[in-house]
Order: sequence, then structure tokens, then C-alpha cells
Amino acid sequence: MPGSMLLIGGIVALVLAIAAMALALMPERRARPSVSRALATIDERYTRDVAAGTGKAAEPFKLPDWLPRLAERLSPAGVATTMQRRLDFAGNPRGWTADRMLAVKALCLLALACLGALYGLHDPELLVVGAGLGAVIGFFLPDLLLYNSGQKRQQQIPANLPDALDMLTICVEAGLGFDAALAQVARNTKGPLAEEFSRALQEMQIGKSRSEALRGMADRTSVPELRAFVSALVQASELGIPVAHVLREQAKEMRVRRRQRAEEQAQKVPVKITFPLIFCLFPALMVIIIGPGIIEISHSLFFK
Repeated sequence: MPGSMLLIGGIVALVLAIAAMALALMPERRARPSVSRALATIDERYTRDVAAGTGKAAEPFKLPDWLPRLAERLSPAGVATTMQRRLDFAGNPRGWTADRMLAVKALCLLALACLGALYGLHDPELLVVGAGLGAVIGFFLPDLLLYNSGQKRQQQIPANLPDALDMLTICVEAGLGFDAALAQVARNTKGPLAEEFSRALQEMQIGKSRSEALRGMADRTSVPELRAFVSALVQASELGIPVAHVLREQAKEMRVRRRQRAEEQAQKVPVKITFPLIFCLFPALMVIIIGPGIIEISHSLFFK
């Protein structure tokens, strides 16, 4: 009875998957034209034409257009915005967009579902379970990899921020303007923070104000220290406070925060080594210390 129920449940799951794929392949209902949608279409075509004119492929490999629709139908609403934010956290790797990530999710879903079905080909129940498990793993695996990449990148920013602010303060106090000092820091440093500074400079060069570019840089990260730094700079520019004083105070505060973060990590070390010490070192010590005594006691009691 349990085997038959499992088989029926697997058949129902396959039918639902086929129905979802059919809905994804159906042509979508055309929305009413609007100015923002027209501008977005023009921007997309312009980007595609520029990429073709420079001779560089916009994507390393082309995926079918129905794959993003399939992943979008199987995902909650607003998945494209969430995916774009995760890509911002990961540094927007070249050639990767939200639509391409959705296509990869759908491709992994189909590929791992087929692998799971092949693994359980000799048993119908195992076939259904393997296909379902492979589909679930394949659908969420790209999200996990992208999230992990974004977290690693965000952890590098607080470590580089105090040194970058020190260099920025020195450049501003030496007589450079803020934009020129920011360009010097972006040119002479490496890492995610230098990439964010470079992108902020590029946005200012194409017409964005300094406040908008800095706020955009803060929105692309999840680091509280960088958000505090951007807020202080924006308030200083709005209130007319000299930037050099703000930078010096921010650099001093970032150094204090880095020292506090290092002390916090050092305080966590005894707690982290407790379990390896208990389960790995103490048993060996007990054998070495108590073992000879147990042997002597056994000899004296049983081998007289």
C-alpha cells in the first residue's frame, strides 16, 4: 500500500511538472504599451547592438528563450528583482544577467531530474523519487552558489574599507578633489571595494550626481560600515561640511570597528575549539593517562 501511494504521488508530480512546462511554453499575453517598457526595450536593443558591433559576445553561450519563462513560472513573484540584487551582491559577473540565471536554474532542474530518473530506471518508485529530488536540487543549486559568491564578496569589503578610507583621506587633504581621490583609490587598490568605487565613478561620469552614485553603491552591498560611510558623505555634501574632516573621522571609526571585529573573532576562538578538544584530544589523553593504571589494576586483580 505505501509503495502504490508513493507511485501515485510521483505520477501526480510528473503531471504537474508537465503542466507547468506547458504553461511556460505558452505565449504570454501582450501587455499594454507604456513609455517605461518602450525605453527598456530600446535600452536592451542598444546594448545588444553595441555588443555585436564590438565583436564581443554578450553571453558565453546562448540558452533557449523558454528556459527563463519556465523558471519564472516555477518561482514566486518578483524573482527577477531578487536575482538582480543577488547579482549585485556578487559583483555582477560579466555576461550574467537575471534572465540568464533563471535559464540556468531551469536547465539544472531538467538536467538533474533526468539524471535522477536514470539512476532509478530499474525501479518505478525510485525513478519518481530520484527525478523529483534531482529537480529540486537542480532548481535551487544556482541560487545557493550565487548566494555563496555574494557572501564571500561582501565579507571582503569591511576588511579593505579602513585602508581605502585612509588613502582617500590623504588624497583629499593633499589637495585633490573627492572624485579624483576616489579615482586614485580605485586605481591603486584591488578587490570588491575598488570595483564599487570604479562603478560609482563611471555613474558620475555619465551624469548621475555624487549622492545618487554613492547611494547606489551602498544599495549594491550589505555592509553596515560602507552604508554608514555613504550616509556621512551624503549628509556632509548636503550640509556643506568639509569632506576632509568627515573622511578623517570615518577612517578613525573604521579602524576602531576593524579592531573590535578582530577582538570579537578572537573571543569566539575558545568556544569554537571546545568541541574538537572534547571529542578528539580528551579521549587520547584519557587513554594515555588512565590506560596504564587500568592495566596495572587488571593485572593485580585477575592475574595474581
